[in-house]
Amino acid sequence: MNRFVDKISQQVEERKDELIDLLSNLISYPTVSPPARNTNEIQTFIKEYIEKLGFNTDQWEVYPGDANVVGILQGKDSKHYNSLIVNGHVDVAEVGDEKEWDSSPFTARIQDSYLYGRGAADMKGGLAASLFAIKILQDLGVTLNGDLQVQSVIGEEVGEAGTLACTERGYTADYAVVVDTSDLHIQGQGGVITGWITIESKETHHDGLRRKMIHAGGGIEGASAIEKMMKIIAGLQELERHWAVTKSYKGFPPGINTINPAVIEGGRHAAFVADRCALWITVHFYPNEDYQTVTKEIEEHIRAVAAADPWLRKNPPQFNWGGTSMIVDRGEIFPSLELDNGHPGMHILINSYEKSLGQMPVVGMSPTVTDAGWLGRAGIPTVIFGPGKLEDAHAVNERVEIQQLLDFTKVIAVFMAEWCNTKKGEESHEIFTTAF
Repeated sequence: MNRFVDKISQQVEERKDELIDLLSNLISYPTVSPPARNTNEIQTFIKEYIEKLGFNTDQWEVYPGDANVVGILQGKDSKHYNSLIVNGHVDVAEVGDEKEWDSSPFTARIQDSYLYGRGAADMKGGLAASLFAIKILQDLGVTLNGDLQVQSVIGEEVGEAGTLACTERGYTADYAVVVDTSDLHIQGQGGVITGWITIESKETHHDGLRRKMIHAGGGIEGASAIEKMMKIIAGLQELERHWAVTKSYKGFPPGINTINPAVIEGGRHAAFVADRCALWITVHFYPNEDYQTVTKEIEEHIRAVAAADPWLRKNPPQFNWGGTSMIVDRGEIFPSLELDNGHPGMHILINSYEKSLGQMPVVGMSPTVTDAGWLGRAGIPTVIFGPGKLEDAHAVNERVEIQQLLDFTKVIAVFMAEWCNTKKGEESHEIFTTAF
């Protein structure tokens, strides 16, 4: 086993230019989201790359111009050995003003010990390294008994959940690694859901009638929806503070479960009393919570707030949660993900890390969200594990440390080989390969 690990490490170091070239190629595709609808070309490249490695592939458009690619490398004994999903997204964050960058965001450059370019950290680095790890295993003659599945997905940056589309298409495995930005930490995550709370009056009143609505004896039972939304916001603040003192989760600072009033829209124009107001909120919750339960808590609390107000009792707030796209329907869901620290996949990943890098990995929680929650929600034990630091993701002059990229390649290659050569239900298995 140690000889195998040493051989992997040697190959990765000696062939690092191949990895840099592959990542540079992926960065060259300007797959910015928003506007999105621009990933078909890079996905075709990835599809052809893994087909050359013997994968059977499936490519389909989730949105026009944005296709998912799933490739499966059939194992020698799929029935009895573990299968693995390696998942990554090809869309990248907006670049902002390109004049602020030291060079083109879509032309990779190396300076000091870093590779720069949009997507280097989030998360074309992890995807490129995973593809390269597979190539190294094949070049070394490593045979996998279990199925290896690559999911190259779209839409993560704007909540379009290409990963959800994979699960809905029936793709599953015994374990999954989402190779998103984690600084080589093994992570779970909290969840995020957005929602709209809308107040709408049954009647519309001229601005000139406001006096009769707010002074004694006016005789008009009306109200401004904007002003009534202030009560809703105050109610959300009360619930947020209640959560902060009654809920917690190891690995998170207290109070990270927030309710953010992000956007407010209301009124017609200055000649009317506002008859409609909508509040767009972002809700963060802990890994042991489900977004359906969390939204139910919010609705129950706000309905109680409304019940205490005579006008809101007659014009109760309406709720619209989540969405499939921040672009299309102005909403998103990122389910939470708890880690199963006792799972054999976790043990083997930690073991692969220790044997490859000579130290134990950090196991904890991501301060952000990824598509990993969709795999976990589908019943697939999942972890987040990838190269790159969160501080560099989405940043001007985005970058990834080249050595960390190489280290990740070593670990994921060893993990793929060991996990897919371990029988289902067993803790681990020493890799057998005709190459050694």
